Amino acid sequence: MQKTLLLLITCCCFFSSCKKRYLPRPTIEVSIETFIKPGTSIRALTILNDSTMMYAGSQGDITSTSDLGISWNTQRIVTDSVSPHFRAISSTNNAFYALSVGNPALLYRLKEGDFTIVYKEEHAKVFYNSMAFFDDLNGIAMGDPTEDCLSILITRDGGYSWGKMDCSDFPKISAGEAAFAASNTNISIVGDHAWIVTGGIHARVYHSSDKGLSWDVFDSPLAQGKPTTGIYTSAFYNEKQGIIMGGDYTRKDKIMPSKALSIDGGKTWQVISQDQPSYISCVQYIPETQGQELLATSTQGIYFSNDTGRTWKKISSEGFYSLRMIDKNTAWMAGNEKVALLKIH
Repeated sequence: MQKTLLLLITCCCFFSSCKKRYLPRPTIEVSIETFIKPGTSIRALTILNDSTMMYAGSQGDITSTSDLGISWNTQRIVTDSVSPHFRAISSTNNAFYALSVGNPALLYRLKEGDFTIVYKEEHAKVFYNSMAFFDDLNGIAMGDPTEDCLSILITRDGGYSWGKMDCSDFPKISAGEAAFAASNTNISIVGDHAWIVTGGIHARVYHSSDKGLSWDVFDSPLAQGKPTTGIYTSAFYNEKQGIIMGGDYTRKDKIMPSKALSIDGGKTWQVISQDQPSYISCVQYIPETQGQELLATSTQGIYFSNDTGRTWKKISSEGFYSLRMIDKNTAWMAGNEKVALLKIH
């Protein structure tokens, strides 16, 4: 009797601990509701909850919707008579942050409708590409090098203050290596881990396992060697499984090594099938699909993968710069003078 009970308990524990394997959708159909936003180019958006999205554009415009696009609220920022060009944004549970690309770099904190500049940097080479938070206290932003390493900003107090990492604490940049402010996805975060991707003459992947305190850097197999080649976007499903995509925005139809997968946390990368899409500016894992389904986009169209990113199918010819998933069946997308709500059927 005791052996039977023990066997029953063991079986129950085994089956309860086994997660049911997700069966990916063979294909998907989508509908796209587009909202025209004249005069602004939008490459950075963030999902706050199931119904609320915020984006920051090229004309100092910070815009939000809390009802999936039925109504919109826009605030325009002007500092010293200049409208900042935003391509890097992020948020915590307490505030929203937007970082301008050029000189001077201005990082704004928005809380309850009021904007505060929490970081300013003046340098002829300053150009910030991406920003993300680990949690409500720890955040990171990255940009092109002004010295002999990437520009890395760190906050440990929820974004109230930011400091720039000294190049003695970060791997040295290679000659001609920089980054692309294509979709605010140069940084990927999973738990305490962060990955940063670059391009140009060299395309590499930087990795930190301790919220940006220490870093390693790994080579990538993506196209490189020209200022316009390299990694444009990255996404990680967990601490091991990730994807990088890119190419050359001046030769968007040219087949080249533009997609690669990693199963060891970014240390090594496997180039995958180099048919379409040949150029991608943003890739994201679809939630609730166990890392098997992904969406990717560029100005060339929207693409779907159901095999962890190994193969892709074009599902729309409408082009966008960036996307973020709300849930398994819904995403926000951003492009030139437009944002759109994508629904999977």
